[in-house]
Amino acid sequence: MSRLVAIDPGRSKCGLILADLRQDVVLSGLVLEADAVLDALHDWAEDQPLAQILIGDGTGCSSHQASLRQLATVRVIPERGTTLRARQRYWDLWPPHGWRKLLPDGLRLPPDQLDAVAALVMLEDTMERRLHWPGPKPNFDVRTWPAP
Repeated sequence: MSRLVAIDPGRSKCGLILADLRQDVVLSGLVLEADAVLDALHDWAEDQPLAQILIGDGTGCSSHQASLRQLATVRVIPERGTTLRARQRYWDLWPPHGWRKLLPDGLRLPPDQLDAVAALVMLEDTMERRLHWPGPKPNFDVRTWPAP
């Protein structure tokens, strides 16, 4: 098992990441409109097959499961509390700069959508390992697919 996808599902938007577990690295992370998720996963699977898709058990989970099974094995995982933990993980990955450094952790809110980071937290919890997210912080605005 090498390339794995984790999805934080929702009715209108979803966070998803593509990770390589051999290298413990996030290859891509996106926040997409819910109806664009399958197209993005098809594109990711073109390069190499996906070993598994992890999907959070919250809102929107059941509406995505059947369509995801055509790409890989689907595993439903708990997502309780991941949004709050995603706030801290966001700052671990991309430390605050400027005035945000001065705020206490509890008052520091990330300036972006956290759905992709919540997907990362779910994957890390399930696989019991931390992943590296190289490069600059991606754009986490909600998008359609293909991304412009």
